[in-house]
Amino acid sequence: MPDLDTIRSARIYLARVAEPPAPALAQFVAQFGPITAAERVRAGDVPDDVAAETRHRRRITDARDADFCGASRGIHLLIPEHTDTWPAAAMDALLRTAEHGGPPLGAPLALWARTDLDPIALPELLESGVALLGARAATSYGETVAADLGHDLAQQGITVTSGAAYGVEGAGLRGALMRGGRAVAVLGCGIDRDYPHGHRSLLADVAAHGVVLSEYPPGVLPARHRFMARNRLLAAISSVVVIVEAGVRSGSLAAANTARMVNRTVMAVPGPITSATSRGTNQLLHDHAATAVTSIKDVLDAHREAAQPGSASVHTAPAIRAVATRLPADEHAQVFDAEPVD
Repeated sequence: MPDLDTIRSARIYLARVAEPPAPALAQFVAQFGPITAAERVRAGDVPDDVAAETRHRRRITDARDADFCGASRGIHLLIPEHTDTWPAAAMDALLRTAEHGGPPLGAPLALWARTDLDPIALPELLESGVALLGARAATSYGETVAADLGHDLAQQGITVTSGAAYGVEGAGLRGALMRGGRAVAVLGCGIDRDYPHGHRSLLADVAAHGVVLSEYPPGVLPARHRFMARNRLLAAISSVVVIVEAGVRSGSLAAANTARMVNRTVMAVPGPITSATSRGTNQLLHDHAATAVTSIKDVLDAHREAAQPGSASVHTAPAIRAVATRLPADEHAQVFDAEPVD
């Protein structure tokens, strides 16, 4: 049995060599194990679909992770082989999307967590939260609703999750933290980067009372396609996904679509028909692709139902109107790395 340090090194390499999600590489690692998979990827001895995901980075020798990971910094590397800290129930949901007619989403090869909590507490924290997602350019209505929902969920001991963006998502996290609750922020960049920059203090508070999570190794820049990829992690760690406020082209609609692929309950807050930032949520409700949130009771009832053994999302059909969720191929990743998003 290989020692854990060798496995960790292999998984760090594999996480660096491909742009998530990398379903072919994930399947290859599941079949051969991380050490053999890493050796074969580095040698170029892989099937064509794995080569397509790894060819541009397979010779990397970056070892920055050793400088960033460590309990003294509050940064921890989570891997499936360390079963005490790996959120298996949440990540396994990403492997079952085909059962619900969706494409393979690919579980992360490793996770980086920034937290002041004992890592042993992370699997429970990362299994049944409520995601509060929505517009960055939120209205006062959207921010107020998000903050109130976050506060009331925390009061019931329910973890609030989001991508920590400006607007709705930041408001939801603040509401939970103000009530002394647990919060989870999933980043679309390396764990060492506070993004958005204006939420540095908020992310520090999240790490102190919950966890900041990323599948991207330290040093990776934020990019639009990475925000799309992290949607599947938000869906996986949340039993209910609430879209508080969203325009018709909002990335939150893509998050709702991904949540349905992972068989999570999707909810939406209705808004004024005169508000552009509520057209997306109103459309979800019009298409019967989400349940309306009229009070915190609706969310609590959905969360309670999702916790029942053998429960399934009440929204398996119809499909949400076409939302662009296709991610760029690996050969485009370096271009995105050169274009940080503010």
